[in-house]
Amino acid sequence: MAKHPAHRGEPLRVIPRKHYGRWVGTTAVLLFVAWVIYQVVVNPGFQWNIVGRYMLHPRVLQGVLMTCQLTFLVMCFGTIIGIVIALMRMSGVPLLTFCSAAYLWFFRGTPVLVQLVFWYNLASLFPQIEIGIPFGGPKIYAISSTVAISSFIAAMLGLSLNEGAYMSEIVRGGLLSVDSGQTDAAKALGYRPFETFRVVVLPQAMKAIVPPTGNQVIGMLKFTSLASIVALPELMQSVESIYSRTFETIPLLIVAALWYLILVSIFSIGQHFLESHYSRGWKELNLPVQA
Repeated sequence: MAKHPAHRGEPLRVIPRKHYGRWVGTTAVLLFVAWVIYQVVVNPGFQWNIVGRYMLHPRVLQGVLMTCQLTFLVMCFGTIIGIVIALMRMSGVPLLTFCSAAYLWFFRGTPVLVQLVFWYNLASLFPQIEIGIPFGGPKIYAISSTVAISSFIAAMLGLSLNEGAYMSEIVRGGLLSVDSGQTDAAKALGYRPFETFRVVVLPQAMKAIVPPTGNQVIGMLKFTSLASIVALPELMQSVESIYSRTFETIPLLIVAALWYLILVSIFSIGQHFLESHYSRGWKELNLPVQA
């Protein structure tokens, strides 16, 4: 009777398993990708010559600049609002907790498009924005709502208030991810509450805050296209104003899509380096065990 190779001292020969499903799936994906590339290259409907002509069109570049500017301002104001709302929810004061919960309930429960249209049409509800003593007191300053709430202000208000609701949950989740023992240790070392938050809690919370915040920035970059509903000349509205006149809809939409892809790629690279920066300390602590 023949002995098993292991019993004869011979090494075992490993026969790799054949994955026929992988070959079928890979072939199907390659065929689909080849078909897409063929259509992109051959189909005259894409009109790549028109796409190249409008990629650096002055109106398109102005729209790109407006999109970047609006994204930056909305994320700044949204982050500030989010920090305030998150601290209110974690304060333990019933009134502050209720107000922050009501804020989240309203701004997360209504579509951002509705909020943008509401702010843009605020003049029908409040014809004038007045500063003074309330309930019939004298007015210190008054301005027409149609003058004060321009397309840009309406877009910034609607997007910032909506973004603040989501950022508050991101900030709160990041703060809760820090172990309470870290705060206790900081108190034992004599740190004041603000110093504890700035030196101990916030740097550790940033590791949990940065990744979802990066996703929010990328999402907000695309959400700015909703501002076209209030006639703000951002990227999408600039493209629409061109193809409504030239009827070159598909190539102009491709121009907008390419610019969004370029901007998202740049922001994604920045997010990667920012995450690496805040994860550096954790990676340094993950040292191999010495024998």
